[in-house]
Amino acid sequence: MKQSRLIKVLILITLLVNSGCGINNPGLLDNPDGTETPEIQVETTAATELPKFELIESQLPAGYSAHGPWIDIYFTNPESPQAAQETGGIEGPLVAAIDRARLTVDVAIYSLSLASIRKALINAQNRGVQVRVVMESGNMDRSAPQKLIESGVPVLGDRRDGLMHDKFVVIDRSDVWMGTMNFTYSGTYKDNNQLIHIRSVKVAENYTQEFNEMFVDDLFGANIAAVTPNQEVTINGTKLEVYFSPDDGVANRIVEILENAEESIYFMAFSFTSDEIGQAMRVQAENGLIVAGVMEERQVKSNIGTEYDFFKQARLDVFIDGNQEQMHHKTIIIDEKIVITGSYNFSRSAEIRNDENVIIFHNEIIAEFFIKEFQRVFQQAQQ
Repeated sequence: MKQSRLIKVLILITLLVNSGCGINNPGLLDNPDGTETPEIQVETTAATELPKFELIESQLPAGYSAHGPWIDIYFTNPESPQAAQETGGIEGPLVAAIDRARLTVDVAIYSLSLASIRKALINAQNRGVQVRVVMESGNMDRSAPQKLIESGVPVLGDRRDGLMHDKFVVIDRSDVWMGTMNFTYSGTYKDNNQLIHIRSVKVAENYTQEFNEMFVDDLFGANIAAVTPNQEVTINGTKLEVYFSPDDGVANRIVEILENAEESIYFMAFSFTSDEIGQAMRVQAENGLIVAGVMEERQVKSNIGTEYDFFKQARLDVFIDGNQEQMHHKTIIIDEKIVITGSYNFSRSAEIRNDENVIIFHNEIIAEFFIKEFQRVFQQAQQ
């Protein structure tokens, strides 16, 4: 059976299964205003007597979400009528979290224009919370960063040719918000994006360390200090890996995981020019694995050395995205149980020049929710 038929059969079967991996869908949560139910968080290496991991799905007016004991996952929904009105987006829970901050809010963001986040940061500063921001210098002339500066919020640009491309927030040194979404109206309402909330002191320690390297030590890009205190963290039995580039050799780790794949590789890629990652996928396709993906149209047409042509030459189910704006994901799902995601595009610039971050989740329930997003993007692609 050709790969295209396999993919279509797989998607159809998965769409017909409502809760095969323990994900429930009760509709809207009881707390649509962004408040959270108390979580049980156990960071441990022990595998006994752990709380059962579940995700409860819900919908925002302009987004999809799933909520677990230590993690919340949000995807944008550019097709929503509310998205056209730029209301009800996935930035809402982050704004609520900033409003609840008591001690610190550290923000590393490539671009910022959302008034809601700008106001939440200024309000936090005004009530005595320490607010610090690191940005890509080329985007600091926008009105939102300038209003932060005028309000006394310290904002540091990277001041170099490479990009400060991170998109993460650390609140009270215990909560991390990360993903692919820039804090802009297009990123929140027009583009396919994700925002992930992780409640973990150890994960937060990693991101705080990286933030301080930039904000305190003024180290950006290749001028690095390769220190990630907790590169592997286990929360409630789920292993997470945390990497930063150019510090940690992200491409080598991605290739290693791809080479150990056994059944399937699905990916959504805004920019994909990494020969080593692309080649690892194609080798696995030759070995009989299902390989399928969606790539952003404008990047395919503009990038020098895009992997798209090689995927098509290999007759793989890799297609151009169907979003008139941007398909901005940078995600790989392996064997329906491992998810690689973050700000890291699959490119040489992300590997050696830009400030980026990546998290790898080893959890089939988390992978199942990402597969649903892959299905939405895949079905809209130009096949």
